[in-house]
Order: sequence, then structure tokens, then C-alpha cells
Amino acid sequence: MLKATIDAEIFREAIDAISALVPECRLHTTDSGFSTRAVDTANVAMVSLELKKEAFESYKATKSQLGIDISKMKNIFNMAGKGDLISLELGDNAQKMQVSVHGYHYSITLLDTNTIRKDPNPPTINLPGKLTIAGEDLNNAIKAAAVISDKIAMGINAKDQTFFMIAEGDTDNIRREFSKDELKSLSANEARSLFSLDYLKDMGKVMSRAQEVEVFLGMDHPVRFSFDIANGNGHVEYLLAPRIEAD
Repeated sequence: MLKATIDAEIFREAIDAISALVPECRLHTTDSGFSTRAVDTANVAMVSLELKKEAFESYKATKSQLGIDISKMKNIFNMAGKGDLISLELGDNAQKMQVSVHGYHYSITLLDTNTIRKDPNPPTINLPGKLTIAGEDLNNAIKAAAVISDKIAMGINAKDQTFFMIAEGDTDNIRREFSKDELKSLSANEARSLFSLDYLKDMGKVMSRAQEVEVFLGMDHPVRFSFDIANGNGHVEYLLAPRIEAD
């Protein structure tokens, strides 16, 4: 059972965070809120999301697992205007969720959860390099790098106390260094890994809205991004595997 209303912008933020990596997911509902964890089809990136009941205007739910077509939910938001509320309603054992927004009433068929990949277990990885950066600054650096290449090196120079992002193309290159003063915090442990910009561009659009993004790095290890959404009543984490550099 689910009966909830939420500001359309807040729910769009949550759906956008998921859709950056996957077109569908298993959404877990409890009396305290929503959560999901999903990995993309290539097993390169993972998203974890929690949305507390405090993020909603009203919220009542029992423990259940719903198969959600994220792409379809994104299309519904095109009908929502600023200040609109989205209403979600699902009866016990129902196969369709009723979604209302801006005078439109949708009946959305849920996906069979047996056809959706099971929730991945979060890996235990030691990522000693840590920094906190404004989401807009991080996204701007990602966008700048994407003009030059399809991959980017991200890391921490412990000696210089800087966070760097380097992209190299066939003929051009770009480097952006953030000094400790430009960052909100920095644990300057040496780190460097190479990542696909195809994934980072989609993540960056979502992270650009966050005031602060925590970034965790290691040597040739995945990167983990952690940030709040929904005015602090939601949380998102992305994990992206590194690309292997050719010798």
C-alpha cells in the first residue's frame, strides 16, 4: 500500500538521479520512505538513493517492492509545473499505480520485479582520498573535459594539496586543478584513476544541483560521489568503476 503526495520538483530530482544510470529499478517502500539501489547494464556504475518520508507533503506506505519504469515516470513530469504536487497511490497487491499531476491522472502498470536485476551489494572499497566540492564546480569541469575527450583522469595531489581533473584527446588536452581553498574540504591522500565521461556527464547534470558533493578516490579504484537531495531529506550515492589505461 502506498499513498503519498510530493512536490513535483523534489520527486523529479529523485527520478533524475536514478535515470542517469538505469531506465528501471526496484523501488522499496517502508513506513519511513523510499529507497533503491541499481547497477547499469554494463556493470560499470551503481546508484543508491534514499528519500525520507519527510521529503513528502504526506506519506503513508507499507513495506513493499515495486518495479518502476523510470523512463515513463520522467515523461510524466513534463506535465508538471512549478509548485505542482504529484500524488502517488497504490492499493494492496495492485499492479497499477495511480499518478496525478496538474489535473492529469495516470494509471501506470508496474513492472514485474522478477524481470528487473536484483539489488547489487555495495562493494567494500578503501578510498583514502576524500574531498567536498560544490556540485556546480564539479559539473562544469566534467562538461569542459567532455569537449576534449571521452575519458578523464581524476585524482588528488597530496604534495600540492589539490584535486585535479585531466582530459586528453588526440590533439588537445585540458587540466583543471582545485586548490584546497577552492574546495569545501580535502583529505589529501594521493589518488588517481581514469573514468568514462559518458557516465560522468549524466551524473554531473544531477550533481550540479547539489550544494556539496563528497568525492572519494583511490589509486586505479572506483570513484564514489555522495550528496543530498530533497532539501536534505534524501541522499544519493554514485559509484563508477575506473577505465583501464592502455600502456
